[in-house]
Parts: sequence; structure tokens; C-alpha cells
Amino acid sequence: MDEEFRRRLAGLFERGAAQDAAEPDRLRRLRNLEPATAELLTLVLRIAGAREVVEIGTSNGYSAMWLADAARDTGGRVTTVDVAEWPGVAENLAGLGVTRVIEDGGAYLARRESASVDLLFLDAERTRYAGWWPHPARVLRPGGVLAIDNVLSHPAEVADVLALIAVDSAFVAATVPVGKGLHLGWRR
Repeated sequence: MDEEFRRRLAGLFERGAAQDAAEPDRLRRLRNLEPATAELLTLVLRIAGAREVVEIGTSNGYSAMWLADAARDTGGRVTTVDVAEWPGVAENLAGLGVTRVIEDGGAYLARRESASVDLLFLDAERTRYAGWWPHPARVLRPGGVLAIDNVLSHPAEVADVLALIAVDSAFVAATVPVGKGLHLGWRR
């Protein structure tokens, strides 16, 4: 990542944090990925050699920008899915080759082909993830990675999906105490 892009990301994160601090409605907050979590997630993307990357929960595009930068190193591409069009996201993602889809994340995963994703990042409405099951597991190829943010900051909201992962013998998984907690699962 070059310094200009890193500064751009830092400014976007700072503006997002300021907006979130002033916004009383949780659903209107940007809730950007913590920079340390983004660093780890993109390192995992590179190590896994992920080429087909899907993010559920675009917000202002901050994490998609991180993912797109890492996907350049693997020859990959990023698709980001959100239920709504957020102001400024098109400008933030311009020139990065990110495909944007406006659709419910569960519906998107349900119609996605089996074993078609190398890295799936869930960063949307956490209470919905368990209802999307088994599609998050089904769309991952063997050797693929499932990443879920906010598992330590909102444990009750992700308990159901983490329980599903824990009993699924196709996954080896662990929570990493970085940022607000990143749960990583490797599909056998």
C-alpha cells in the first residue's frame, strides 16, 4: 500500500469516527473496521491467496478499499454487498475495481454458486448471520476463509452464528482479539 492511499484511508477512518460519534442512530453510523483489524484481515487475504473476495456490509467503502488493495497482490477481485446506497461510496471506491451490489446479504449469498468464494467478510447486521446459514459456509471453497468482525464488542449478536461455526466440522476457527474482535474460520 502506498503512502498516499494509506493517508486516504486514515482520513476516511477519522471522518467516519467523527460522524459516528455525532450520530445517535446506530443504523446510520458508518461503523468502519478498525485499522488494526483491516491490517490483519488483508494479511490473511494475501496469505490465503484469495482471488474471489466478498464483503457483506459496504458502508462508506472503507474496508472494501483495504480488501481491494490486498486483492491486487493476489490477482483477485472484490465484490461488496450492502442493502443501501451510502453517500460517497462510489467516489471512495472509484478506480479500485470493486464490484458493488445493492442487495440483502443473505439473498446475495443464497444465489451465489457453491465453493465460489475464497474470502467472505461479514460486517453487516450481525444478528442476521445465523439466518443466512448455511450459505456463508456453502459459498466458501475448500481452503477459503470466513471472517466476522465485532465478535468481542457484540458477543450476544454473533453468538448464534459462532455456535453454528463451532459445530460445523468443515471449519477450523478462532477469535483474534484485534480491534473489536475478528473471528476467522478456515474451511477444510
